[in-house]
Amino acid sequence: MSIHDTIDAEVKGNDVVLFMKGSPDMPMCGFSGQVVQVLDYLGVPYKGINVLESDEVRQGIKDYSNWPTIPQLYIKGEFIGGCDIVREMFQAGELQALLKDKGVAMREPA
Repeated sequence: MSIHDTIDAEVKGNDVVLFMKGSPDMPMCGFSGQVVQVLDYLGVPYKGINVLESDEVRQGIKDYSNWPTIPQLYIKGEFIGGCDIVREMFQAGELQALLKDKGVAMREPA
């Protein structure tokens, strides 16, 4: 299986997947950490994939999305963007609306 096929299987096999530096429990860069904070705040179940564990995955995800930076967030197979885009969408309420439209479970706001 090629790296493209492996990445494609992860993107299509998980409702929400975050390609990041580090893990959700221990982000290894501030940008990855910010996206983790947003997803955790919303109570969204997601899979974190540490690109630092494999140069092949690290380069492969950039080629897959044609996007040069990490982290990269995918929802229901759709590339959403990196840290700045996710943060802006969250602050505008657009990320929550997208998750709801796609049928992804979130924690109810307190």
